[in-house]
Amino acid sequence: MTAPLLIGSGAGFSGDRTDAALPVVRTLIAAGQPAALIFETLAERTLALAQLARRNDPAQGYEPLLDALLTPVLALCVQHGIPIIGNFGAANPRAAARRVLQLAGELGLPAPRVAVVEGDDLSHEAGRTLLQGILGAAFDADRFVCANAYIGAQGIAAALADGAQVVVCGRVADPALAVGPAMEHFGWSWDDWDRLAAATMAGHLLECGAQVSGGYFADPGMKDVPDVHAVGFPIAQLADDGGIEIFKAAGTGGCVDLRTVKEQLLYEVHDPAAYLTPDVVADIGTVTVTQLAPDRVAVRNVRGHPRPAQLKANVFSHGGWLAEGEISYAGPNAAARARLAADILRKRMRLLGHDVPIRFDLIGVVSVLADDAGTMVAQPQPHEAEAQDVRLRAALAHDELAVAQALLREVNALYTCGPAGGGGVRTAQRARLNAVSCLVPREAVAAAHSFIA
Repeated sequence: MTAPLLIGSGAGFSGDRTDAALPVVRTLIAAGQPAALIFETLAERTLALAQLARRNDPAQGYEPLLDALLTPVLALCVQHGIPIIGNFGAANPRAAARRVLQLAGELGLPAPRVAVVEGDDLSHEAGRTLLQGILGAAFDADRFVCANAYIGAQGIAAALADGAQVVVCGRVADPALAVGPAMEHFGWSWDDWDRLAAATMAGHLLECGAQVSGGYFADPGMKDVPDVHAVGFPIAQLADDGGIEIFKAAGTGGCVDLRTVKEQLLYEVHDPAAYLTPDVVADIGTVTVTQLAPDRVAVRNVRGHPRPAQLKANVFSHGGWLAEGEISYAGPNAAARARLAADILRKRMRLLGHDVPIRFDLIGVVSVLADDAGTMVAQPQPHEAEAQDVRLRAALAHDELAVAQALLREVNALYTCGPAGGGGVRTAQRARLNAVSCLVPREAVAAAHSFIA
């Protein structure tokens, strides 16, 4: 039987902590077992913004924190034979791979073997034609920005089998980052559905970084987590029989227990018996979760079914502009003054000829549970009169930049145009992206790996 494989998480999203991977790598080295390190840094909007960045500069479009993420661990991983796999290539995997080679040189390392896995990008002419045929009127060719399919782990496994020390991916499915090294290490068949499903769920447990080790779990007095300021990132031990054990980097805060693992198992899973991925349909309907020791949990009995015939694709298009402005009111009658400010903004926009929907939030009174239609903000809230620290947020989305900017100027004008006591104005505008998802035939997406010299 092949020895177990350790897979460590170095990041759970773009913008995650850049010092989290080092304790993970040190723990992997100390274990003295076959190991891999994964970085999950790619969300749907992250990828679309990366596509826009690449349009502005062909050398960009990959994870902005790539240097900061890899600098602490690249030398250690190369020295100890721990491959690094990440979707930090985003919209420009080749540029990211070249940067990895440059970074290795700057660190005084021999050039590592860096592979790129491509095929997910459907923004080319053939891809647009395919998507238009699938989406019909929902495909806006004039506003089209990009489209990417979620591909599986086969390209990652093949790159590792060819000796890759770093594998740079774009839009692979998040769990595939762990499935790839598992398939290469154990040599499982690509139709061994139960083992594929186990590797997929190991990747699912790791993909959000510290969520499974207490970070997103923490709730003081309800779900206390020790030393959450130094929360350790998770590591999965995957066995040849598909058994999973989850623990965290040594000497770190956080916790791994039945609750954290169960929460992450169910995270973003619409049907526990049919978690669809490009590699397998995973089934956790009969899974067992057992506490083996402090901060160590076993997950068993993951089952799998044949992979779907189609792949999910996200299609992004220009959505105009989003404008946001905020201003604070404090002291007695703060909520009433914030409501008056919202009324002023609404009427001023109409006077300027912009009769457009505007979302208002009274942060400190009603915001998280509010809605774009403003139905909750329109109604007085319990204890509102007692609020003495209220921040008004106004936001609108519009095709025309001039309309978005008009709202921001009006928020600024509240400083002296009333109501009384407003301060701390902040305004921002940014390009808005619209997204639509669809399914594309698996055979229409050709994933492959290659090496960067």
